[in-house]
Amino acid sequence: MPTTLIKNATLVDVNGLAESPSDVLISEGMIRKIGVGLVSPDGATEIDGSGCLLLPGLFDMNVHLREPGREDKESIATGSAAAAHGGVTGILAMPNTDPPIDTGGMVQSVRDLASKKSSVQLLTAGCLTKGREGKQMAAIAAMAEEGVYLLTDDPSPVADPQLLRRCMEYARQFNVRVASHCSTAALVKDGAMNEGPMAYQLGLPGMPAMAEELAIFRDIELARLTGCKLHIQHVSTVRGLDLIRQAKTDGLDVTCEVALHHLIFTDEAVVGYDTRFKMDPPLRTAVDRQALIAGVVDGSVDVLVSDHAPHTDFEKSADFNSAPFGVSALDFVLPVVNDRLITTGSLSWGAVIRSYVNRPREILGLEPVSVSEGSKADLVLFDPNARQTVSIEDFCSLGHNSPFIGESLQGTVRYVFVVGRMINFA
Repeated sequence: MPTTLIKNATLVDVNGLAESPSDVLISEGMIRKIGVGLVSPDGATEIDGSGCLLLPGLFDMNVHLREPGREDKESIATGSAAAAHGGVTGILAMPNTDPPIDTGGMVQSVRDLASKKSSVQLLTAGCLTKGREGKQMAAIAAMAEEGVYLLTDDPSPVADPQLLRRCMEYARQFNVRVASHCSTAALVKDGAMNEGPMAYQLGLPGMPAMAEELAIFRDIELARLTGCKLHIQHVSTVRGLDLIRQAKTDGLDVTCEVALHHLIFTDEAVVGYDTRFKMDPPLRTAVDRQALIAGVVDGSVDVLVSDHAPHTDFEKSADFNSAPFGVSALDFVLPVVNDRLITTGSLSWGAVIRSYVNRPREILGLEPVSVSEGSKADLVLFDPNARQTVSIEDFCSLGHNSPFIGESLQGTVRYVFVVGRMINFA
């Protein structure tokens, strides 16, 4: 790995921005020295970081890659390249591939593919039930032996509470966290957007908040019963977050995540029937959005995620009721965070570092990363002032189902370092 000296960058950690710029020397995948006026060693690459922020690489705990099986939507190579483009140096891939990741052999296979194809650290989750069909327990012991990091049937709930209880009991024996996509199918039925006045106005079938909240309550109580570690995925309602807060107060090992789109948009974005705003859970109300932002600020929300779910242009060109759920979200994570959450005063850089860098790695038991001497060099050099207009040509992902196409964003990723390996987007 080449030696690199980054000059005059403002360092960012959980406490926010440093008071003055510093130089950072990287060699052999590690941060070797931080100071002012450092001199480049012979043969080193020197990067001018003036006006830029240097922050630890983000880790995204909820990413849907389509390999194996649907490489026309996304591959490990394209999805991981999109992650790097967005300032994300590590991802946890959901198991809803074709075939699903429900055996130890599948976990090993994805790990082998990742070692050859991924631009970033790529870990995989495994299924709770065989084939994600919600009928039989998956091969949890074999997946745990292969080092699976999370068990979930996302983007499907496990409808049978007795089966989920058994999965939790088994997962607890192997100290693997269970994650829940919380939804109640009998209440959702053929819903396409948040149930409420906007759905009524648009004539679209609604997905009630109660469908999510009942499932959150049930899964927390099952975790209480079994002693299982539980992660609630993409929380979207104020009452759902309140249930999680209470579980934490009760001393349960319950964590949760919120997707960026639920912090930025509301169900009013669906007015034009644009399928890029169709996701599950759906966009909720302004009250929910503000409550989720407050939850990130006060730490009730552990983790921010992209919930990256790419689809083909053909699939997303269907009418709103027929189009699949999901948004392509990895390519512009940091610019979106900066433009829509930091510059608006909704979040601080400290809150972003806590929820998009530190907590996901803590929850998964990974080595922490930081901009400090002796840390591995997982870093992003980010220009928070450069503006860009998002176009399809800018995507590394094969999925273009992003609500930000055509939008102007403040901020651009210039360089990414993955254990010292430099990726240049300048």
